[in-house]
Amino acid sequence: MDATYRSDLREINAHNFALFDAKLEQRLAELEAKLDRRIAELRAEFRIELAETKQSLIRWMFGFWIGSWLTIVGSLIALGRLGALAP
Repeated sequence: MDATYRSDLREINAHNFALFDAKLEQRLAELEAKLDRRIAELRAEFRIELAETKQSLIRWMFGFWIGSWLTIVGSLIALGRLGALAP
């Protein structure tokens, strides 16, 4: 191998590596953008799901509280009619 051939080979390799590096950077940027979009979509879906779960939980809480209060009031009325609460 002579010096000119080695020099040309180095230049070709450097050029090919630069092209490869540019392609790799572009693909990484595209992947990062795609990943950012998907994370944003998942966050939105998660927030919706969380809001729906919270709404359902609040509905169940009020149902439980109303049922408990009705039971307590009904028991007090029944005890009052039986005379258990009379002075």
